[in-house]
Amino acid sequence: MSTYTATLGGERHRFDSLARLLAAASPERSGDRLAGLAAASARQRVAARWALAEVPLATFLTEPVIPYEDDDVTRLILDTHDAAAFAPVAGLTVGEFREWLLAADTGALAAVAPGLTPEMTAAVSKLMGNADLVAVARKVRVVTAFRSTIGLPGRLATRLQPNHPTDDPAGVAAALLDGLLLGSGDAVIGINPATDSPKAVRDLLELLDGVIGRYSIPTQSCVLCHVTTSVDLMERGAPVDLVFQSIAGTQAANASFGVTLGLLDEAYEAARGLRRGTVGDHVMYFETGQGSALSADAHHGVDQQTVEARAYAVARRYRPLLVNTVVGFIGPEYLYDGRQILRAALEDHFCGKLLGLPMGLDICYTNHADADDDDIATMLTMLAVAGASFVICTPGGDDIMLNYQSASYHDALYLREVLGLRPAPEFEAWLESIGLLAEDGGLREVSGHPLTAIGRELAA
Repeated sequence: MSTYTATLGGERHRFDSLARLLAAASPERSGDRLAGLAAASARQRVAARWALAEVPLATFLTEPVIPYEDDDVTRLILDTHDAAAFAPVAGLTVGEFREWLLAADTGALAAVAPGLTPEMTAAVSKLMGNADLVAVARKVRVVTAFRSTIGLPGRLATRLQPNHPTDDPAGVAAALLDGLLLGSGDAVIGINPATDSPKAVRDLLELLDGVIGRYSIPTQSCVLCHVTTSVDLMERGAPVDLVFQSIAGTQAANASFGVTLGLLDEAYEAARGLRRGTVGDHVMYFETGQGSALSADAHHGVDQQTVEARAYAVARRYRPLLVNTVVGFIGPEYLYDGRQILRAALEDHFCGKLLGLPMGLDICYTNHADADDDDIATMLTMLAVAGASFVICTPGGDDIMLNYQSASYHDALYLREVLGLRPAPEFEAWLESIGLLAEDGGLREVSGHPLTAIGRELAA
């Protein structure tokens, strides 16, 4: 195992492994401090970055941060590495790679994506300021489709999240109607169910499928149950559009979710076989978040941002329609305040897009974190400028089922207005066809709109 050193101000700093170097180079965050991985001082952090900048990118192919024989995510990363795509940057150090990224155009970034490993993207992100992360991510374009097309230039999609603590149809209908009338839902209408029982999940799937079909809404539905529940329901003929699963960056962390790569393979093939998409065949939806591996004691001594990036290798295997990081959901033990949550959001979005994923975000915080709605506004604005494919929206920005604060439908309207962004093209055409889209691209007055029948029908 290699050691890495740097001398700063006459003091020599030594890092006993690549994983330790990456951890010490990370921006300050409470999760790495909790795990005993953070730099001991700001001076040591700068020294680690100095040393990291000199590491050849090729080193990440020969010195995995988690041993090949111990972890199937490591095996996936190395076994599927595209050497031809890597060739243009193969001779660069991490520091030189940063300069290459800042100068590269959209085509070069797309071409190199299959040749990058998650650890390479995590490493270079640690040398980049927030503005660097925005500038590079903005140049990356990842386009996916099912019934709507996500990720096109000048577009920002939204997940409409009509959760309810008891899955009450009237409550779901009210939140669903609220979102549709405010132009949300083109990425997905996705419900976190109160229970993972197959019957409850199927009831919600049929509710959403009925609304989408009756009103010819060009979007897709997803009830965020465990992947085994989705497989069972697909076998029973339930109207499953997207298969959802939370994933992480180590085999052990995925096991804590009850997930294996083989199980995801099975679900992916089953969903593709249904052929429910109209404009594309991307059928998977993944959620991730920094700290999940640490909370499962499955991080193998690797810092939480690098482990998070490794989850994107799992996602990349399945050509997903959507991937989002739930940046502040786990709590202040992992991301202490608004500053740390913002940094994590920018890192995750940058790494995911660089690896070729359609990245969105749940810009959120738990009520015991040192953050507020102004932090959400700042994060939303920066991530929209960075070219996020979609954001998650809840009624009033308050998820009454999961009990955390998030973005609202109105926040998405703010982003679209101030940045000149538009919904997915199919969804935009639908909004226009039903009279909700104004000539200036905004939304019309909705009083008495026929769409309000949704609420009456489902409440009845």
